Amino acid sequence: MIKLVITDLDGTFLNSANSFDYDYYQKVSQKMKDAGVSFAACTGKQCERVEELFQEAAADVWILGDSATRIKHQGDYIYESLLPNQLGLAMIDTLEQIANDHVIIACTPTAAYIHTSVNDEDATKVRGSYRVLDTLSSYGDIKEDFVKITVYDPKLRCFEHVSQLDSFKGQAYIVASEAAWIDITNQGVHKGTTVARLQDILHVTPEETMVFGDGLNDLELMAAGKYSFAMRNAFDQVKEAAQFITTSNDENGVLRTIELLLDLQQ
Repeated sequence: MIKLVITDLDGTFLNSANSFDYDYYQKVSQKMKDAGVSFAACTGKQCERVEELFQEAAADVWILGDSATRIKHQGDYIYESLLPNQLGLAMIDTLEQIANDHVIIACTPTAAYIHTSVNDEDATKVRGSYRVLDTLSSYGDIKEDFVKITVYDPKLRCFEHVSQLDSFKGQAYIVASEAAWIDITNQGVHKGTTVARLQDILHVTPEETMVFGDGLNDLELMAAGKYSFAMRNAFDQVKEAAQFITTSNDENGVLRTIELLLDLQQ
């Protein structure tokens, strides 16, 4: 019996235009409500951006946002795990030494920050995932602990650059989800651990959980639910980790699969 559905957003639930079929979602959402199934978005996107995407339907969504470092529901934060300020600043300093032409996104409980030198095109790309975004001339001005640190590299060097952060791997969770993105969170905090926390909150077991993903940061997510689905457009490693493969993010793969399994469950 499925009681919880969890989906990644980019490349999974969202299509190539960074949107989704809202009318179809409302139809499937009602079916989930009728069946007593909770729905969660587990994503690198800022929680406020997820709320913006789902509009008035956001109140029904459990948001595991900011690379699953926070759980937000009905406007309230239920959980968060923060990267210590000094460690985060040291990692940012290393990232600045690795390259001067990628975008470092420093996320705190207050806002996400990018450097004032970031060009308009790259800033627009970042705003697709962060609604509360500000600029600063020095990351050293940040005094808060970090929700996460993310790198966006339009030159697609993240698999190469992530290896240069090996000295921090015992202190933080670091993953290149794809060639353009690196996510850094508190040690031991990733989609798998935060999903486990949500399962505890909702009193749901992995055997009652359905999950969807496509990127390398979804590998732990695939292990969090008995019904694990990789998208057709997923990395091969994710397909190997999943129990099933469904249609692509441009074919409403998540919603079609949820609807099919709920109908079969009935």
